[in-house]
Amino acid sequence: MGEVDPAFIQEPEHRPKISYIEGKGVPLIDLSPILSSNNVSAIEFQGLVKEVGDACKDWGFFQVINHGVPLEKREKIDGASRKFFAQSLEEKRKVRRNEKKVTGYYDTEHTKNVRDWKEVFDFAVEEPTIVPASNEPDDKEVIEWKNQWPEYPPELRETCQDYGQEMVKLAYKLLELIALSLDLPADRFRGFFKDQTSFIRLNHYPPCPTPELALGVGRHKDAGALTILAQDDVGGLEVKQKTDGEWVRVKPTPDAYIINVGDIIQVWSNDTYESVEHRVIVNSERERFSYPFFLLPPLSTMVEPLEELTNEKNPAKFKAYNWGEFINNRSRSNFQKQKVENLQISDFKISE
Repeated sequence: MGEVDPAFIQEPEHRPKISYIEGKGVPLIDLSPILSSNNVSAIEFQGLVKEVGDACKDWGFFQVINHGVPLEKREKIDGASRKFFAQSLEEKRKVRRNEKKVTGYYDTEHTKNVRDWKEVFDFAVEEPTIVPASNEPDDKEVIEWKNQWPEYPPELRETCQDYGQEMVKLAYKLLELIALSLDLPADRFRGFFKDQTSFIRLNHYPPCPTPELALGVGRHKDAGALTILAQDDVGGLEVKQKTDGEWVRVKPTPDAYIINVGDIIQVWSNDTYESVEHRVIVNSERERFSYPFFLLPPLSTMVEPLEELTNEKNPAKFKAYNWGEFINNRSRSNFQKQKVENLQISDFKISE
């Protein structure tokens, strides 16, 4: 990734500013009330639910501390990831993903039809992940998605699998808080993830000679339900503020996770909560590593506003769509530049 290929260069209006605003406003939420073995007062618990609801409504993003994920597991996945990406391109490409093998290594991903300045390694949390052979409703055939694991580092597989289970546990706790903040039963979302297609991505952003022209990941919204991100101390995540459309940098907080609601929660909540645009900046001096977990339902899921959150005064704002078809359409642009922009939930918006 030495010379800058024109494929990486953003249109002038989407290029990053090298000077930036640091996002002091992105809420930092302490989850200890739900992890404490002591009896937590109802007032304390309700306060936490309200904090999460306000963050989802005002920002679409928040950070969490005292989340219950052992620091050692995060340090292990960071160490194994660094070892994997330090290998030669030839070695990494032995587990290269393609349109048939949906997990593994990849270094030519596009966002909004511009190539990202990064390389990634993806693995599914459920192994194997059972999915329908096609999106046809009458097709009962299923296929298995299996992870591709490299020979080196030898500890990568076990480390990733352990970490994946921690992410699922944390995701379910967060889903309960989000459900309660919408006046829904705590377990309202749980059933949607019985045969989840969730995955974790190991991201490596090498130093970039022209950080003012390229992006680690271009502007986008997450298509899934919930994203839980661990980032290193280099930082680079920028969130578009809902209030004024300005890009603000999310300052790394030691041992915190950054959470954002995705398109699916926006639709389920009937626009009460909004999936917010974000991007990743690169720099010329330091490489950066990050580890997002994407909570995703089975491919057969029909995504639509929840009945409990719609009524005559607040009718459904989205038509139902099939998650498998939606994500298949989106992922095609990962492998080749498309002539049109990806499918978005706005394409299913019901005009008022």
